[in-house]
Amino acid sequence: MSVVRVEPHDFDWARDDGPAAQVRRIVAAADAYDGVVNLNEAATLELRHGGLEAAELFLHHDGFALLRGRELDLLVSPGARGRGIGTALLTASLAADHEILEAWSHVDHPAAGSLARGFGFDRVRDLWVMARPLEAPLGARVPDSVLVRGFTDADIPTILDINARAFAHHPEQGALSEGDLRRRMSEAWFDPQGLLIAERAGRVAGFHWTKMHPDAVGEVYVVAVDPDAAGHGLGGVLTAAGLDYLHSQGAREVILYVDADNDPAVHLYERWDFTRSRVEAQYRRESR
Repeated sequence: MSVVRVEPHDFDWARDDGPAAQVRRIVAAADAYDGVVNLNEAATLELRHGGLEAAELFLHHDGFALLRGRELDLLVSPGARGRGIGTALLTASLAADHEILEAWSHVDHPAAGSLARGFGFDRVRDLWVMARPLEAPLGARVPDSVLVRGFTDADIPTILDINARAFAHHPEQGALSEGDLRRRMSEAWFDPQGLLIAERAGRVAGFHWTKMHPDAVGEVYVVAVDPDAAGHGLGGVLTAAGLDYLHSQGAREVILYVDADNDPAVHLYERWDFTRSRVEAQYRRESR
């Protein structure tokens, strides 16, 4: 089975042919069939802006495996699944001899779990996608001591600082860099008014970054409160204000992502009428 390693100089995300176009074709077909985003935002942004400078790509006509550090993305076109392509791609990836590999199954498919276990991967994390309808605004009440406003470029250093401390133990969000932030802000979906900033006593104390998707779906993208300002209900104020903003932008359903074992966060979102809609599973393999 033909699997090739793509050289960095052969990969250009903007081209309408070649390996990048092939990756986009496979992703589009799989996303439409699975009903999920199979190549996450971080991977897509890295390919779009940096190509394969910090990644390795193994390509088959009907699938690919992308290695970014310890992270593995493997995807096979819907019509070609069950033919051993995933096995061939994973075999090629493991030959790269990374000490630790982590991979997601965004639809938590049993076949993905079986393939992972067959190559020594353990299931280590469940990520819940929670959703709620948004048929009317909540009418968020903002205390007189709090100012909620839109984002300005001057907020970037404070956002990065609060984000790093609020998500110090989060494997992805806590590592957000200024480059990561600016890449996301360069995306067509970014709305500075949808990045809500909360001030208390003249200082930024938290933020709620909202995101609009197609088909009237909004997302609670990031809610972060400065740990020094915790305990004053600011997270609830920001969440409600963000939901109202999403409704004003046409959202009639809202989603969010939360770790299944984060009981405080799950219970909080359940109080906001969010319910689990699906599960994504992460697998990890360590060299032995």
